[in-house]
Amino acid sequence: MKREDTIDTLRFIKDLLAKKLRNSLSLKLIFAIGSLILVASAVFWIAIVMRGEEQLINSSVMHAKGYNLILERSVKTNMLLGQTDVIQKMLEEIGASGTFRAVRIYSHPEGEVKFASNREDLRMQLKKGTASCRICHSGNSPADLEWTIQEDTQRFLRLSKAIYYENSCSIRCHYHPPHKKLIGILETDYPLSPLDRMIKEQKIATLTFGVILTFLSSVVLCIILWKIIIRPIMLLTDAMERVSKGDMDHRVNIDTKDEMGMLARRFNEMVEELKTARQRLENWAKELEEEVRKKTEEIRKGQEQMIHTEKLASLGRMAAGVAHELNSPLTGIVTFAHLMLKRLPPDDRMNREDLEVIIEQAERCSKIIKGLLGFSRALPAQKQKVDINATISQVLDMIKNQAKFHNVKIKTELAPDLPEIEGDPSQLQQVYMNLLINAADAMNDRGEVKICTRLVREDEKEYIEIEFTDTGPGIPEEHLNKIFEPFFTTKPVGKGTGLGLSVSHGIVRKHGGYMTVKSTPGRGTSFFIRLPVPKEETTTT
Repeated sequence: MKREDTIDTLRFIKDLLAKKLRNSLSLKLIFAIGSLILVASAVFWIAIVMRGEEQLINSSVMHAKGYNLILERSVKTNMLLGQTDVIQKMLEEIGASGTFRAVRIYSHPEGEVKFASNREDLRMQLKKGTASCRICHSGNSPADLEWTIQEDTQRFLRLSKAIYYENSCSIRCHYHPPHKKLIGILETDYPLSPLDRMIKEQKIATLTFGVILTFLSSVVLCIILWKIIIRPIMLLTDAMERVSKGDMDHRVNIDTKDEMGMLARRFNEMVEELKTARQRLENWAKELEEEVRKKTEEIRKGQEQMIHTEKLASLGRMAAGVAHELNSPLTGIVTFAHLMLKRLPPDDRMNREDLEVIIEQAERCSKIIKGLLGFSRALPAQKQKVDINATISQVLDMIKNQAKFHNVKIKTELAPDLPEIEGDPSQLQQVYMNLLINAADAMNDRGEVKICTRLVREDEKEYIEIEFTDTGPGIPEEHLNKIFEPFFTTKPVGKGTGLGLSVSHGIVRKHGGYMTVKSTPGRGTSFFIRLPVPKEETTTT
């Protein structure tokens, strides 16, 4: 037996002693089969002992019949010779030899003992109901032989044999009339003490052999049950407990090709699948945790950006109010400057030139404020015919006087005769403004922006394509798929909200178009806006 088997066996015995397997299938199976073996063995060996005892008794009866036949011949011979004293002496010698316990010859029909191995039995009358009595009273015809087993201090076999008259007896001794048939009964008692000793020894030997054989059979059966059923079940139970506690690397090593081996292989496959599923769930949990962490951080940044956006919106409203308030003084300055210009004589060139400069700068300020108020005014979206080139020119007029674009060179290649589209010009101008401000920020307010418009065809549809290309550092490839997400920005804190491109993308989508971007790190970025041309415009063109 291997060391592992010995350890498992000791553990199994320990569990039995600790009564942990009181309700287990293994113990029930061992108890049931053990009980069946004991009962079957007991019945088998008892039947063998009883059969052996019966055969020994039958053998003794056969031997006794043989002795009786010899004795009967001797008695008949001496009776024919008239030597009755020889018969008595012969019976006494037989009784003294120990082969027979007692020998008696009863006369018929008197039932009186005529000859006996023990002289004290002479003249004794035959008792009714005994085996010898039943020879004459067993039915219509007398029986030839009767035997019984009796016991006083020891068991003995009593054999009763009928002695019949013969024709020679009537002729020679004239002792009885010819019509008589039964002369007497020969009764012999054989001691059974040797037979009892033999039966006892046989019972002891049979019982010993049966116990040893039953014990060995039980041990062998238990070993077989242990190897085939109990040990595999315990291994499977132990494996289930380990797996339930989280040990996904434990496997059941049963290499048989029977049902237990098949069950072990299926169990190992199930554990492997559970391990894979558990690893997958753990990975999902880690990914989900990481995703939650990222989204939480994005939400936090989004909240900060929303606060900053709201601050900018408040500042914008304040600036619009200030611009509106400044508009009235500027109007007064322009008006009174014109009045003073009219009162000056024509030859006062110096003062006239100064007043013209004041009027020009004041009108410039008024124009800038008017453009800001028009861009910031919250008007409902209204679809109308829109000239793309005109909206671009209006935005350029608005920003050309801003300090942010003083060192930014803006080049335009606007295709002539572009068809008009359906849209909201103020919203489209917001898109252009966002793209131009982002380009200026990317170039640190120094560089070149090129704006191009063209008519393109895609999937049998016509689009007006607007291209904004800057000479900035470009956008990293890992950020290209995120730039249109709300609150995503690569600008430092305080310089961007991450809403410009997202809002612009939403406006373009609302107009039925779409935005794309191409960027090469170190070589600038290009944004492409495609807006659909209405069918009637396409037909007219």
